[in-house]
Amino acid sequence: MNSDEPGIILVAPHHFPDLDREQALAGEFGYRLVAAPDTDAFRAGLPDAEIVMVTPYARLTADEFPIMNKCRAVIRYGMGYDNIDVAAATAAEIPVSIVPGTASEEVASHAFAMGLALARRLPSGDASIRDDGWAGAIGYDTPVLSQLEVGVVGLGRIGQHVARMYSAVGARVHGYDPVTTDGPVELSDLTLLLENSDIVSLHLPLNDDTRNLVSEGVLARMRAGTVIVNVSRGGLIDEEALAAALKSGHIAGAGIDTFSKEPVAADSPLRSAPNTILTPHIAWRSNRSTGALQDGAVERARLALTGRPLIDLVN
Repeated sequence: MNSDEPGIILVAPHHFPDLDREQALAGEFGYRLVAAPDTDAFRAGLPDAEIVMVTPYARLTADEFPIMNKCRAVIRYGMGYDNIDVAAATAAEIPVSIVPGTASEEVASHAFAMGLALARRLPSGDASIRDDGWAGAIGYDTPVLSQLEVGVVGLGRIGQHVARMYSAVGARVHGYDPVTTDGPVELSDLTLLLENSDIVSLHLPLNDDTRNLVSEGVLARMRAGTVIVNVSRGGLIDEEALAAALKSGHIAGAGIDTFSKEPVAADSPLRSAPNTILTPHIAWRSNRSTGALQDGAVERARLALTGRPLIDLVN
């Protein structure tokens, strides 16, 4: 690229309604905005990009960072960054900034709605009617709301919202967090929480310590009739084991918004598992959150372009 050519802001494949904010930023600095239509185009654009804006639909691995010679910052839309090799970014001296907190209420309400719907066996009732059946034995194992025991795993912004929501409707709520020693609800040992809850709601990042946290063995030890909700990261749950536990009836239901592979594979066993609410990674969306997320990402890109200290760094 010649010195008189504009710098490049590269946006990974996305599902935003528009990139007007990003385009305005590029125009403000005399840069060119490049929106990659797919992962191949995204990787091809990395060598010339000064700002790389990453969505959940692309990855930055250890193989990519050595070719990112012009990159001044990586900005991750949202707070989850398990699709970015942060160690490789640090080795390449490229800062990685995230955008947390723009959809905490949305994600929490999504998890709460899933949990209550599954605890009340709504998907089972709906499926029965659609299969030309009727009530049968559906619902006899449903806990009374005031006796519903809820375990919230992870008490960050979203987990705390969820804990307060369940507490507000009279459920008995316990929480666990690997770091926090205080919270809006009584804290519990992780093993006890997982094995003694009617609803387990997961709100943790994905890392080496949390991958397959809900394993085949953990599922087997859970209370019969437990409902599991995951709006955080797909890798927290062994999906094949979960599908088997749902089909056996040991686990009463699962609400899943994030999956180990996205889009969900056509042969994923969760597609045919009973008593599920499956949504396509949309818990964060609302008529407000998308704009807030893009505004936050643009703000961080502007900091990088003007040489000011980045905020919400993960390296």
